[in-house]
Amino acid sequence: MKTVYNIIIADDHKMFVDGLRSILEQEEDLHILHTTSKGEEVLKYLKINQNEPVDLLITDLNMPGIDGIALNQSIKKDFPTIKTLVISMLEDGAKIKSLTEDGVNGYLSKNAEQTELLKAIRSILSGENYFSVHIQSILIKMLTNSRKTAEVRLTQREKEVLQLIAKEHTTQEIADLLFLSKHTIESYRKNLINKLEVRNLAGLTRYAIEHDMI
Repeated sequence: MKTVYNIIIADDHKMFVDGLRSILEQEEDLHILHTTSKGEEVLKYLKINQNEPVDLLITDLNMPGIDGIALNQSIKKDFPTIKTLVISMLEDGAKIKSLTEDGVNGYLSKNAEQTELLKAIRSILSGENYFSVHIQSILIKMLTNSRKTAEVRLTQREKEVLQLIAKEHTTQEIADLLFLSKHTIESYRKNLINKLEVRNLAGLTRYAIEHDMI
């Protein structure tokens, strides 16, 4: 007897849900058990129907109320046997990383082809994780950038110079404020540009803002 897998879909875009339904209903071994537009309703359904086996949750990331990240966390905590696949237009490296840390089993873009969608579902149901090549590249880029940021260590003096640059002080003004020569400040500025891998003073200012230094 062929195994039939039960699937729940959580997405607040009806057209996407209808499209997904039309694809999955063509597959004899995939059964859509329940669809909803809210994460809360998924958890409510699972608690009421605890004796009903659920194999896979397909969820969007952005939904009213409980979003895909919080929903995945709850599923992995309270219903650990259920696999989770996020399908979203959002391609945020930090959120993808957060999902992987919480044990999500897969992530696809809503632009994915039907063949890749089915490949992802079947891979996950067979016990593997599935992240599209595009999603993998986003995650790798984010992790690489995070490592670069983490590896940068500024001295106290470098931080002082950077903060003053970000506050639009001239080289001479910074030199006067820190009791250093103009030449020394110019050296600090060049070293900061190289160290932080930015192109100009605007890049230094952006770095200072992004790292809450002003």
